[in-house]
Amino acid sequence: QDYYGKRLQKSADLKTNACITLAKPLPKAVRDALENVHEEVVARYYGCGLVIPECLTSCRILDLGSGSGRDCYLLSQMVGEWGHVTGIDMTESQVEVAKKHVAYHMNKFGYKKPNVEFLQGYMEKLSDAGLADESYDIVISNCVINLTPDKRAVLREAYRVLKPGGEMYFSDVYANQRLSESVQKHRVLWGECLAGALYWRDLYSIAEEVGFSPPCLVTASPITIGDKELEDVIGDCRFVSATFRLFKVPSSSRAGPGQVIYNGGIVGHKQELVFDANFTFKEGEVVDVDAEMAAILRSSRFAEEFLIRAGRANTAAPQGCC
Repeated sequence: QDYYGKRLQKSADLKTNACITLAKPLPKAVRDALENVHEEVVARYYGCGLVIPECLTSCRILDLGSGSGRDCYLLSQMVGEWGHVTGIDMTESQVEVAKKHVAYHMNKFGYKKPNVEFLQGYMEKLSDAGLADESYDIVISNCVINLTPDKRAVLREAYRVLKPGGEMYFSDVYANQRLSESVQKHRVLWGECLAGALYWRDLYSIAEEVGFSPPCLVTASPITIGDKELEDVIGDCRFVSATFRLFKVPSSSRAGPGQVIYNGGIVGHKQELVFDANFTFKEGEVVDVDAEMAAILRSSRFAEEFLIRAGRANTAAPQGCC
C-alpha cells in the first residue's frame, strides 16, 4: 500500500513497463470514453493497459483493484445508465480519489443517478465487502492479482460472485518459471508487479480447480526492465503482460463441438470480433469451434450475438502466453 500513492505519484514513476502493456489500438468508443475521465483519476492510475471487454450494455461489472477508478468510469459509459460498476481496492488513498469524482462523472455522462460505487476492501475476501453470490455479469482486473499472495482465493471469490455464464476478463503479469524467494521478497519488484507474478501454467491449474473454463489468452506482450539492479535480481526469469478471459460455464450448457456464425451485432465490432488468440469471428462466416468454446458462447452474454449449431470442430489447441 505504501508503494501506490506514496512512492508512486504518477505512472511515469514506474521502473518497468509491466504496468504499461503494449496495447492494441483502442476502438473509437473507448477512446472517446477515456477523454471524459477526470484528469486526476487518469494521472493516479497505475494499471496495465485497458481492460475493456465487448458486449457490455446493461451489464453489472466488478473491478478488482480499481485504484483511482479510471476503468470503472470508462465502463460506466459502456454499460450505460441501466448498468452498474463496482470498484474495490485495498488502498484508502486510491479509493478516496475515485469517490471524490463520482458526481463529476455522472454529470459528465448525463446520468440521473450514479451507476458506480467504490469500496475499500480485499479481492481475496469479497464477502467481507458485502458482495453476494452470482451478482455480477463480468469481473475485471487490471494488473493487480499479482499483488496478492493468494491467487487461488481471488479466482475463487471471482467465481463465486459471477452469475452462471459470467466472465472474468483480466490483465496481469506472468512468469515463465516459478519465482525465487529473493525475487518474491524484493520490495520494488512487488511494487512494479513482478515479484508476485504467477507462473503461467499455474493459472490454468488454479482456474480448473476453482471451476472456470480453461483460460482463453487474448493478448500477451513481453515486459522490458530498464534497471540494471532489477535485472540482476531476476536473473534469467522472463515476464509477460497478458490478458485472459475465464468463463463460469454451467454444466447444462456443455455439449459437443459446434459451428457458429457471428451476427455482427456488437457495437464497435460489426465486421469481426477478435474473441481471443485462437478465435476471430467475422460477420456471417461459419467457424468451427471446440466443445469448450461452444459452451462459452451458448451460456454467456454473447449468446444472442451468435447462431450456434452442432458440428465438427477443426480448431488449434489453445496456446500459453509464454
